[in-house]
Amino acid sequence: MLSAAQIKEIARKAGADKCGIAPISRMKDAPAEMNPTYLFPNCRSIVGFVFRIPRGVQRGIEEGTQFYQYPSMAYGGINEILAPATLYHVGKAIEDEGYEAVVYRNTGARGCVSDMDGSKDAKLSPEEQIEVSENAKDSTAHHRSVDFTRATRPGENVPPDLQFQFRICAVACGLGEIGWSKMLLTPEFGPLQRVAFLFTDAEFDEYDEIYHGKPLCRKCGACVRECPGHCIPDLKSGKTCTATIGDYKMEWGDIDMWKCYAFYTHAGRYFNPFVPKEVWDENKNGDLDLMEGKAQASEQEIMKVYRALAKYFPSWVGYNMAKCGGCIRACVSMLEKPGGCMHGRFKNPLRTRAKAWKMDR
Repeated sequence: MLSAAQIKEIARKAGADKCGIAPISRMKDAPAEMNPTYLFPNCRSIVGFVFRIPRGVQRGIEEGTQFYQYPSMAYGGINEILAPATLYHVGKAIEDEGYEAVVYRNTGARGCVSDMDGSKDAKLSPEEQIEVSENAKDSTAHHRSVDFTRATRPGENVPPDLQFQFRICAVACGLGEIGWSKMLLTPEFGPLQRVAFLFTDAEFDEYDEIYHGKPLCRKCGACVRECPGHCIPDLKSGKTCTATIGDYKMEWGDIDMWKCYAFYTHAGRYFNPFVPKEVWDENKNGDLDLMEGKAQASEQEIMKVYRALAKYFPSWVGYNMAKCGGCIRACVSMLEKPGGCMHGRFKNPLRTRAKAWKMDR
């Protein structure tokens, strides 16, 4: 048996901003294709790590003047550098005690279930389909799900690579709750964090309770109002997703994830300063119908968007270049007000204007 306090201290010194530990039994009802017990059948405990996103990486998007720092630092910097290093150090400490540490950094898009919409019919991301069809006909691409993966022991396990729901797992570890916009909210950082996990056959002297404190999501609808693609349903729409851990119930808005995927990257006519107005006006071949509200979201429509706007991307950082961040900035702005979990954390608010900017075109 390991000391939870000692492991948390090691995690903190290694770079994590928060650490929660839960028994693996809290994930027992997860669908087989997303159940960590198939990853490590002898697992007894989950260790969850929070890595906060500095609020300042959103400053450039909030001002409309710098769009590189958010994807490069909040995604690339944490997922590729900080989180793996922390997992490595904590994993070593656990294995030095004779237990196994199965580390799991943020990956995405590698399993038999789409990490976009949960479907099992194996979808590729738009830019990856372009890569496969035009440039890599004989190579394996990094998919939203993998068409050709098969179980190695049919009837006994599930196809690789197994992916689980990070936000639900974070809730299981007592790290926070899921807000209406599907973002993980923590009492310390609101929506500003990324997470990683470690699975071990060690048991701990104490486990964290699921968060039952003051609701973190204010159900204010700011995320709904500030989503440029109207991807998040109204709170009164009845469009929800639910999940349970024991008798604890989670609920969030049933987001149009494929549409969100397009707007997160391309933002639309009024929120993407990299695409000239004339391109939106021309809407050649109707390729931008989805972004212009003239077509329903589908993988095919998103493919058209990516092909039409690919050349207007600034340099990539290995992650989609975020132009949006609308729901996150809206959430932070509301949680910084009196009564919100981020109230008083900063000397000055993220939003210094009456409302978010919008281009006049």
